[in-house]
Amino acid sequence: MRLNVVAFASTVALIWSAAILLVACAHLAWPGYGGGFLDFAASIYPGYHPGPSFGSVVAGTLYGLVDGAVGGALFAWLYNLLAARQA
Repeated sequence: MRLNVVAFASTVALIWSAAILLVACAHLAWPGYGGGFLDFAASIYPGYHPGPSFGSVVAGTLYGLVDGAVGGALFAWLYNLLAARQA
């Protein structure tokens, strides 16, 4: 069975960016919520700093979208490569 690379990458990108979006929006409403998760994201994404502004929410979401797409595409490509060798 082969994975559709574009579909898998899109799915991972949407899920990961939605997770960052939801946690960042909750962090705006309740400042203590998700601080560790957002600090972790800030340590990975250069230039992203979780803050009390909607701009930081958008920046984190866009970083998550790109990161999820690249990671999902690499995962699906590697899966297809290894599955073909096993067959």
